[in-house]
Amino acid sequence: MSDDTAWQLTASAFNWTPQVVRAERGAIDIAASIAADGVADRIEVEAGQVWRGFPVPADDEVDALRERLADAGGSVSIVGASIDEWTESGRPRDEDERFAFLLPQLRASSRLGAEGVRLPIGQAGPALLARLLPVLHDLDLILFEEAQGSQTPSAPAQAAAYSEIARLNDPHLRLLIDISMLMPALPTSYVRALAAAGVDEALVRRLADDWRDPATPSVVREALRGGAIPGSAQALAMDMIVRFGRSSADELRDVLPLVGAFHLKFWDLDDADGRVSAPIRDVASLLRGTAFDGTLCSEWGGHAWLDESPAEMTTAHLALARRALGGRTPASGVHSLPGKSSSV
Repeated sequence: MSDDTAWQLTASAFNWTPQVVRAERGAIDIAASIAADGVADRIEVEAGQVWRGFPVPADDEVDALRERLADAGGSVSIVGASIDEWTESGRPRDEDERFAFLLPQLRASSRLGAEGVRLPIGQAGPALLARLLPVLHDLDLILFEEAQGSQTPSAPAQAAAYSEIARLNDPHLRLLIDISMLMPALPTSYVRALAAAGVDEALVRRLADDWRDPATPSVVREALRGGAIPGSAQALAMDMIVRFGRSSADELRDVLPLVGAFHLKFWDLDDADGRVSAPIRDVASLLRGTAFDGTLCSEWGGHAWLDESPAEMTTAHLALARRALGGRTPASGVHSLPGKSSSV
């Protein structure tokens, strides 16, 4: 951070996924351009996107990314790691194989100078976490377990994972909260995409007007089961089940001491009614007066249905986020992170 009252804002290279897929430039070139173009000098990267050798990247691949970013005045905050749960022969990986799949990603992230790595909440599980923690301590890395959409602390499917993080209470194991959990309404561009894909007009209107109605998830599931959503829109509709949430920030109060980072997820920039900025303001209200010194990362999910410039979208969103966050005065002794701290 530039001073002790600044928020540590970062940007995710995930926002540039369409450019990575087009492969007109290399993934390392794209990641370095985020800093070189002045979008952000601290970034998150996805291991599977930036390293051809994934899940065992060669040292020269890791060094190339670190050096290219450093030349542009940038560095990596968090690496999006992953565990492929199935072998090439189609059987589930055992615990030794899962550990072996992840370990090279941890070592590469440490060599890169990252603060930590990220996995979906609950994916590691207690047995693997027990093996990982000594490695995380040795490498001075944090494992962030990411919760998004409907994966709130009160969600039955995630209850055990939240409890395990609290039980271990280790500074090298932290939650990463994606504010897609706190959506007050669906993105306007997403609603338009549903309508354009042929979703029933009454259902579209219901989703647009009553997103936070407790009955809405059941309505969506029934529409999917009953064939009321055309095949061309089913991938979009699944976002409502998996990636979009409807919770209040108050649900996070009890787990806040375990939160080490946030994703400031956004889908488009239509904030006429505060649907983009309100969750960010809610997070700021939660954190103001705490010693939280983790990252708040701009992550754009709307490139799945919007063809816009990632640099322009991310730059505009970071500006919006700064306005929504405002200033803060950290308190001492609440929770701060180990690892390789850096500034934005």
